[in-house]
Amino acid sequence: MKYPLLNICLAFSFLILTSLAGAKSGSLASSQKKPIRVLLVGGGSSHDFDRWYKQEDVQTLQKDGLATVEYTDDPSTILAKLPGIDVLYLSNNQPIKDEATRKAIFAFVDAGKGLVLAHPALWYNWADWPEYNQKLVGGGSKGHNKYGPFDVTITNTKHPITKGVPATFNLDDELYYYLPDAAGTPIEVLATAKAADSDKVFPSLFVVKYPKGRIVGFALGHDAASHTIEPYRVILRNAVKWAAKR
Repeated sequence: MKYPLLNICLAFSFLILTSLAGAKSGSLASSQKKPIRVLLVGGGSSHDFDRWYKQEDVQTLQKDGLATVEYTDDPSTILAKLPGIDVLYLSNNQPIKDEATRKAIFAFVDAGKGLVLAHPALWYNWADWPEYNQKLVGGGSKGHNKYGPFDVTITNTKHPITKGVPATFNLDDELYYYLPDAAGTPIEVLATAKAADSDKVFPSLFVVKYPKGRIVGFALGHDAASHTIEPYRVILRNAVKWAAKR
């Protein structure tokens, strides 16, 4: 062989390039996370759940492959689906009557999984299930302003859920009179809502400081004026990512 040193150098260079390509490929593979598996539960009164949750919110969450979302308005299906999801997204104000399902929701959060509670799910809906509001919601709402315009102000701009959200934005919605429960799980307020004709300020976006799983409360969401605006969409996507620990 006339050029042994040259051949050795070429072979060595080939090995280095191959190793670098493999490392890059492995890095890309590891950075491509699987979509977050979400179960969105709707159904009940006073809201068009099919239009704004089943259609609009599902589309928002599935954009760019962030999540795969299954929607149901049948609470009896929740129990069987919990083992296969990362985040449970409750927007329903119809009762979850089954005791086994109620216990399974608590067990799901106790296992470190994510829970997003939106608009109707922040209401005091079930007198026979006080643990839901006290422990998972950290309080609740028993009333709201007449549907109309109000301002939402981000109070914690450094939290991952508020990343990319304007410091203040206006929308038409039902301003929920959410009140924390002094005996319940503490909350960390991320955004507040205030009507122009009132001095009262209420939590609009918050984290329930549950000891194990991640819980987000999001009071907005009556109709198109909330579900179709960019601040709402960004918050919803951020909330699901944070709840899923992504």
